[in-house]
Amino acid sequence: MIRRAVLALLLSSAGPALAEDLQLAFPLDCSLGQDCHIQQYMDRDPSPEARDYRCAGLTYDGHKGTDFALPSTAAMHSGVTVRAAAAGVIKGRRDGMADGAPLDAVQGRECGNGVVIDHGGGWESQYCHLKQGSVSVSEGQQVASGEAIGQVGQSGKAAFPHLHLSLRRNGAPVDPFDPASAETCGATPTQSLWQDALPYRPGGLITVGFADQIPDYAAIKAGTADRRALPTDAPALVVFGFSYGTRAGDILRLRLTGPQGEVIEKDVLLGKSQAQSFRAIGKKRRGKAWPAGAYEGSATLLRDGDVIDSLRATLALR
Repeated sequence: MIRRAVLALLLSSAGPALAEDLQLAFPLDCSLGQDCHIQQYMDRDPSPEARDYRCAGLTYDGHKGTDFALPSTAAMHSGVTVRAAAAGVIKGRRDGMADGAPLDAVQGRECGNGVVIDHGGGWESQYCHLKQGSVSVSEGQQVASGEAIGQVGQSGKAAFPHLHLSLRRNGAPVDPFDPASAETCGATPTQSLWQDALPYRPGGLITVGFADQIPDYAAIKAGTADRRALPTDAPALVVFGFSYGTRAGDILRLRLTGPQGEVIEKDVLLGKSQAQSFRAIGKKRRGKAWPAGAYEGSATLLRDGDVIDSLRATLALR
């Protein structure tokens, strides 16, 4: 079981916008901050630099939407429904592109499998990177807010499973977290297009897990690296933290304790900003078997001395 503590830097988003503006429902069948997270916000900086609506760096240059990410490709394969954020008419759709195809093979089709919905009044929303074969709507079809339109995938220009949701009015990109472009930086904008406020998080942890050796990064992203039971003669005990939105200078604190107390603990300094990354620490077995019983691993992400996110999980040694 994973336990999460969301601490100092989880900040509330703005309240709903004025009634005459478009109102958006949450577009995924997942719990934000639990089994999905916001990987990137819309870039609000017109220069070659990049900043999100809170003047932080959880975006990249030219990003015109919001990326809602899944923790692994295993979660993608299990099927996570994408829903229309507002009622409208299907203006366009595409399906048939493979998930996880080479990024240099999708030129001109970077959105991958996707759907565009016309909401009237100049508003339209676009849903990108849907799973191959999952698009369930047809062009010209009327859809209600919350109606299923596909599943989260990794088609098009996508390095991980996620939904890229972009919003436009009369062809111009609109940030649903700050439609008035208030540029309040550290303060919460007074208006939002979300029906229910979505909390802002400047980065965090995707998972904490265990292994008997330093795991392969591909296995972590696939969701197959984590072992919740190991034999007492395991050659090593390893705890790892998989994070997103980290910045240079962040610290990832990893700790593993067992029936006889602490096994290992270390603060790992992160040397560069990364969209996603993992770090692991471990201890080799010296001779006799590990004590049988319950072990607890934890990962804590700190920035400038503040705790951004913390995850704990348990391991059984038999």
